[in-house]
Amino acid sequence: MARSHHRKKHKQHLRTYQHSKDVTIRTSKSKVTAIFTVLGLALGIGIAYFAVNTNLALIIGGLAGAAAGYFIGRRVDESA
Repeated sequence: MARSHHRKKHKQHLRTYQHSKDVTIRTSKSKVTAIFTVLGLALGIGIAYFAVNTNLALIIGGLAGAAAGYFIGRRVDESA
């Protein structure tokens, strides 16, 4: 047979737990600037490799791609 004096504590615990789920916590979005920078670096090196295939062109292409990726990532972070 069920004991009602144990059941009351259980019901109160459930009510407390359900109300704790009602509170919405706003989490900050992760920044994508680093991801865009790395992708821009890889894309810049890839384009420079196929276009010119010299060491200086790879460095310049990588820097240009990383800079473009960084600024695009910042724009995406600001808009979100």
